Amino acid sequence: MIRTGLIGFGLGGTAFHAPLIAAVDGLELAAVATSRAEALAAAYPGVPATTPEALIADPAIDLVVISTPNATHFPLAQAALAAGKHVVIDKPLTPAASEADALIALARQQGRLLVPFHNRRWDSDFLTVRRLVESGRLGEILLFEAHWDRFRPDLAQAWKEAPGGGQLLDLGPHMLDQVLVLFGMPEAVRADVVGQRGNSAVDDYFELTLFYGARRVVLASSRMIAAPRPRFSIHGRGGSFVKFGLDPQEAAMRAGGSVGDPRHGAEDPAQFGVLTLPDGSQETIPSERGDYTRFYAGVAAAIRDGAAAPVAAGDALDGLRLIEAARRSAEEGVTITMG
Repeated sequence: MIRTGLIGFGLGGTAFHAPLIAAVDGLELAAVATSRAEALAAAYPGVPATTPEALIADPAIDLVVISTPNATHFPLAQAALAAGKHVVIDKPLTPAASEADALIALARQQGRLLVPFHNRRWDSDFLTVRRLVESGRLGEILLFEAHWDRFRPDLAQAWKEAPGGGQLLDLGPHMLDQVLVLFGMPEAVRADVVGQRGNSAVDDYFELTLFYGARRVVLASSRMIAAPRPRFSIHGRGGSFVKFGLDPQEAAMRAGGSVGDPRHGAEDPAQFGVLTLPDGSQETIPSERGDYTRFYAGVAAAIRDGAAAPVAAGDALDGLRLIEAARRSAEEGVTITMG
């Protein structure tokens, strides 16, 4: 068994990491660094509550999972890698690309895994989009649009609303990772990043345009949109695919649902996307079943069998480079060429 220690038992720890770790063969949730000992005992009897320092120093812990505020990712991961642990970090890997680069170098030096928790590669909608794009049915793709919106007009007293947080660092890593999986690094990026909710200390709206020759990729997110925009709109020479709705896994897990439920990760057919062909005919495309356990099964296989990590740390670094280029583009009003 790969004894796994989780640092953080807030939303990320309770709704994502702890249940996924507990569900995957070969992983054992051995300890959790949290001040919420009662909540931990109620959810996982027998799993001890501890501190980050004690968890990292514990010689019995093989894998450290970090699900804490963004600013703590780098120092916690640095300490865990230095202690000889494998590390999984919730997105963003680090707030700054330079920090991610340093962690990648340290992980290589220590001979340990550093794996970004880019679980959205296993969303039902993205698995469907990836299958459709790779099938070639859309032909040459000229416009790829993705939206991920919320309606949260009131500022929250939470670290994501404080400096170091914001919409671009919250949802941007997932959205960019999906595009990098499909198309690789773009030639250039142009961005609009702004805070629209009055005295917000962070951005709550962004729109990024990524350039790939004649293809354009547009990623947009806002906390001030109540009516849904399509999650994905993909337009190619062979047709268009449009899909509304988010993958159901997060909502189910936040509501206390089990990843072992036979229907977990399966979308409501009402949310299936529609493919429109050049002659105007339409076809409903059933969604793949989403499955975040595939991420942690991949982590276990990488540690136990030497398989490739389910997400390469370099992929997250590329996403952070794009985020930093987007911020510069928005501040200077220019298009940034990616080297």
